[in-house]
Amino acid sequence: QVQLVESGGGSVQAGGSLRLSCAASGSTFSIDVMGWYRQAPGKQRELVAGISRGGATNYADSAKGRFTISRDNAKNTVYLQMNSLKPEDTAVYYCNVRRVFGLFESDYWGQGTQVTVSS
Repeated sequence: QVQLVESGGGSVQAGGSLRLSCAASGSTFSIDVMGWYRQAPGKQRELVAGISRGGATNYADSAKGRFTISRDNAKNTVYLQMNSLKPEDTAVYYCNVRRVFGLFESDYWGQGTQVTVSS
């Protein structure tokens, strides 16, 4: 099993910055992609950014140019640096880890951390 612990959320004014962290523990071998999702009230959960074990990244259009995802494989940790925050970034942010072994695939989710951006 994999356990995920998120940190770094908070409340900031528009234009501010936050850095989210998500640390994985337990059976961390065979971890493939890691990513960040967010969910605003009344909206579906959406992908913000993802990163492969080798470092390839992809971003939602709304995050490009403002957010940066990174990972430290030695620490089993994924980060999301968020700059130039906008009120529409307000949501609960969840980290996600996919573990692949043979024919099996498992997804793990963090507990979520609130990000609030005021105008």
